[in-house]
Amino acid sequence: MRSIEWSGGDWHGRPVRVTEEPDGTLSVEPGQGSDLWRHTSYGFVHDDAPALLAPFPAGTAVEVDFPLAWTGQFDQAGVLVRVDDRNWVKAGVEVSDGQPQVGAVVTRDVSDWSVAPVPDWAGREVSVRVSRAGDALTVRARVAGEPWRLVRLAPLAPDAVATAGPYCCSPSRGGLVVRFTGWRHGPADEALHPQE
Repeated sequence: MRSIEWSGGDWHGRPVRVTEEPDGTLSVEPGQGSDLWRHTSYGFVHDDAPALLAPFPAGTAVEVDFPLAWTGQFDQAGVLVRVDDRNWVKAGVEVSDGQPQVGAVVTRDVSDWSVAPVPDWAGREVSVRVSRAGDALTVRARVAGEPWRLVRLAPLAPDAVATAGPYCCSPSRGGLVVRFTGWRHGPADEALHPQE
């Protein structure tokens, strides 16, 4: 995997504040109430989360790293894969019902949501990886020093023109700051399941 410079992407949804720190990390403050969601259960549409996006062609993968250092309800960060305002996937870690959850929202006109609790990830460096091969996105995540966990397998048309990169949002409050420590791209995963 090769690093992507922060200048290598374009913003979808402007952050309140973005700072490239002296150590090369990127601090991003999303707006209060920012979110990505379409219709399901909640009855609203939001498409204003800040995301730094670069081209994401078939046969490639993207990874994003960040320390999990927030505790507000629905605060979140990870990777956004975007085709348009009705077709996108966000994957990462968010706080829900008092604890960090790894999960994904897959949107094809309407959003769905899946999560799994990861309380032991709090305060640790998280990596989220999305691999695009064939007609699918494979979402994986881990904390430093541990194996990748499969989070989601989602459809994406092979000919879809997509962008991807780090995103964050704070649907329930203001003042969240996420520090992204890495953004990389490279070849797509060779297989869905590890080979024995």
